[in-house]
Amino acid sequence: MTSRRLIIAIDGPSGAGKGTVARTIASRLNYRHIDTGAMYRAVAWLALHDGVDLQDEARVASVARSAALELEDGVRANGHEVSSLIRTPEMDKAAAAVARHPSVRAVLVERQRAYGRGGGIVMEGRDIGSVVFPDADVKIYLDATPSERARRRAGDPAHSTGREAKALDQVQGELAARDTSDSTRAVSPLTQAPDAIYLDTTGVPVDDVVTRVLEIVGKSVPQTK
Repeated sequence: MTSRRLIIAIDGPSGAGKGTVARTIASRLNYRHIDTGAMYRAVAWLALHDGVDLQDEARVASVARSAALELEDGVRANGHEVSSLIRTPEMDKAAAAVARHPSVRAVLVERQRAYGRGGGIVMEGRDIGSVVFPDADVKIYLDATPSERARRRAGDPAHSTGREAKALDQVQGELAARDTSDSTRAVSPLTQAPDAIYLDTTGVPVDDVVTRVLEIVGKSVPQTK
């Protein structure tokens, strides 16, 4: 008996723990991990690098179509190592602006579906279970209280460039603005898929969240002869 390799979708707002949980689950299962947020950030970085106005949807979509993105062992965009460059407050805003363009989303969603073809993938984002893979084998929606999410983000070195750790109110305000942008965009808004399992990670150790997700995954593995 062998088990089919699954498509696991993990969605949720910033600071809910998607990245850590998704990477850990992928490592445990020997699956590929794709951070779709990094794709939007990388496209935004390339557009700014090339002097493209982020409000110019057609030009940003062109950047997305031609972008050579490498998402394993960091993030490279057209040969540039951008892993840390795309994790700043400025890039948070730039990525949100890029993600609101329907034509940009169409380009990147097509790539994301290609990555997931054949299964064996843990994909994290904001519209994976609702739009990218509505038939995903496992759908998880991670969430946490605004204060918990702000605390995590403020303490995350990858997102703290140019920001003092004590400015928790500022961080929470930035996350609230991103939530509003993501949840109100016309195409593929941040939302919990109707059949996704909701997990509140507030005050829950990462290992416990991972254990719970793995339990859910284990119940979803179909056995084939």
